[in-house]
Amino acid sequence: MAEHALDSSVVHPFWDNSLEPRVTIAPGDTVVFQCRDAAGGQIVPASTHEDLTKLDLGVVNPLTGPVAVQGAEVGDALEIEVVSLRHNGWGWSGLIPGFGLLADDFRDPYLHHWRLEGNTCYFGADTHIELPYAPFCGMMGVGPDEPGRLNTIPPRRNGGNLDNRGLVPGARLRLPVLVPGALFSTADCHASQGDGEVCGTGIETPMETTLRFQLIKGANLPEAQFFAPANLAPAGEQGYFATTAHGPDLYANSRQAIRYMIDYLARERGLTRQQAYVLCSAIVDLRISQVVDVPNWQVSAYLPLSIFK
Repeated sequence: MAEHALDSSVVHPFWDNSLEPRVTIAPGDTVVFQCRDAAGGQIVPASTHEDLTKLDLGVVNPLTGPVAVQGAEVGDALEIEVVSLRHNGWGWSGLIPGFGLLADDFRDPYLHHWRLEGNTCYFGADTHIELPYAPFCGMMGVGPDEPGRLNTIPPRRNGGNLDNRGLVPGARLRLPVLVPGALFSTADCHASQGDGEVCGTGIETPMETTLRFQLIKGANLPEAQFFAPANLAPAGEQGYFATTAHGPDLYANSRQAIRYMIDYLARERGLTRQQAYVLCSAIVDLRISQVVDVPNWQVSAYLPLSIFK
């Protein structure tokens, strides 16, 4: 198994399945990605509130990649194991005018700087508020099956702007392969984020991201699924399996995420669909992973694997 490295000197702030891969790897290989922050370097430690009004949205979410995986064919699944994410000591959160769940309530720009040290995110010296460092890549996706350049802001069937805080180190994300080679890219790393990412930003920060890739032949996934580690919450040592659904209607997404979970329980755990539905009601948690990346919101359904004795 080989290790590869991709710097952030070449990025693409869009999805496009015609891009040439920057590296081709074999299943089982690891790639170390250098990722810019979500603003693509437009926000720095010296930036002020006013700088948020000057953002060039054409360069946000600058993706590092693509990575081609040998043997990846349409209908397969690409499994991405999150090995590690290393911050550089600084991050930011912001209220961007016109963006976020409460955009009508908060019309003025506001920029907040975080100090990241070890496994702690410090809110501010005068607040005594400390958050645990819980990093993940907000954007992980494969080449879409649609031609042309696609906006990176909404999540899509190819993955994309998942903003799912369950994808911490130890997690394994599965994405449907939609084009030969898969053409994987990543970006938008967060040091921490609440479910929903309600103001539109987590703790945005540049990161060194190490990911390991595997292929699952003929999986035919409808959209992203993942295994999350046990330390995400007290669910026992086995962690979680989760299904996701995206679209403009949270109710419809919730229904679809549960349908996907019922499919999994029937196919992989041998339950009837009626048994699976009852089990979902008893133990599965529905979480709004993000509700700000118009026009598609995302819901995740979390199943604790510790229940299977």
